[in-house]
Amino acid sequence: MRVPKIVIDTNVIVSAMLSSKGAAFKLISLIGKQHFDYAVSVPLVIEYEDVLKRKNSKIMISQEAIDNILDRLCYHADLREIFYLWRPFLNDPKDDLVLELAVESNCNSIVTFNLKDFKHIEKFGLEAITPKIFLQKIGVIQ
Repeated sequence: MRVPKIVIDTNVIVSAMLSSKGAAFKLISLIGKQHFDYAVSVPLVIEYEDVLKRKNSKIMISQEAIDNILDRLCYHADLREIFYLWRPFLNDPKDDLVLELAVESNCNSIVTFNLKDFKHIEKFGLEAITPKIFLQKIGVIQ
């Protein structure tokens, strides 16, 4: 059976950095352990970095630790090159960036807390799903 392939939205990465108690942290901690595959692109990693390193961020992790986390995320990811051919589809260009990556890399799901931002993506054979529901779906949590 093929493992599911996902794109992880920035808000999930941020949530994982803010608390080690939630589903977002559990999801990130499973990276590289063969429960799922995930795709990233250079623009998405740049967005992760930008948000995680903002001066007004509540994330209490050093810049060096953030760099190490991003390096780990990239090491285990399917790095994809994206060509923007059909924008815009969603209301936010940064959400389009996530959607385009999911479509190009043949993902099953976009893991996000902002489900409303990804309305109508089923047109592309995708679903928007929260980290908790995704982890339940793959049998990691109940």
